Amino acid sequence: MNKEITSALNGYIANIGVGYIKLHNLHWNVVGSQFKAVHEYLESLYDAFADVLDESAEILKICGEQPVASLKGYLAIATIKELADEKVDQKKALQLTLADLELLRDQAASIRALADKDDVFGIANLMEDHIANYAKQIWFLRSMLA
Repeated sequence: MNKEITSALNGYIANIGVGYIKLHNLHWNVVGSQFKAVHEYLESLYDAFADVLDESAEILKICGEQPVASLKGYLAIATIKELADEKVDQKKALQLTLADLELLRDQAASIRALADKDDVFGIANLMEDHIANYAKQIWFLRSMLA
């Protein structure tokens, strides 16, 4: 498989890994009048991220490649940034989550394009599924922030 695809997918995996921890941070530290709804929504997102992380790493293994699999490895290549351990206003939590999901959607689209170009259909199909899910979650977040 093309090393560009492997590298791009590992960057995506790193962002999912860091995003997973970031969503936990937001879930635990969100405050505001809609605390319960936002707290539960963030939990649903990090639960979904666990599946995305697993699927993405496994598709690399299926293709005979090595996925990044450590926090140190994630932090070295992720473009999603960690947060401090402190209270986060619900609106800010949703804005941060929206920005990260938009980044992941765009990253998945880029990987899909690379995979399409090289006829790596398993990766292209997986990214299609992820893009569709991001689109739905982005819609939810934009609606919550309106």
